Amino acid sequence: MLINNFLLLGAVLFCIGVYGVIARKNAVLVLMSIELILNSVNINLLAFDQLNGTNDGAVFALYIIAIAAAEVGVGLAMVLLIFRNRKTIALDDLSEMKG
Repeated sequence: MLINNFLLLGAVLFCIGVYGVIARKNAVLVLMSIELILNSVNINLLAFDQLNGTNDGAVFALYIIAIAAAEVGVGLAMVLLIFRNRKTIALDDLSEMKG
């Protein structure tokens, strides 16, 4: 397969993720959109890794996977804490930073 197919897939996933971050009002869906963005970066890194014949892209992809796992853990903990206090996870309702 050509590298263009992987780059196009990565670009489409990135655009869907950015749209999800901008347009969604639910905090869980925003976290899922951030995961899409990180996965599109992984696809691009692995595509360029295959083009160059090195393993540098795979190493960076593993780092990104570890960062994404930590982001999910911290993000969901924050969402649960906000839901426990406010009874909603809508991001529009969180504009006030009162206790």
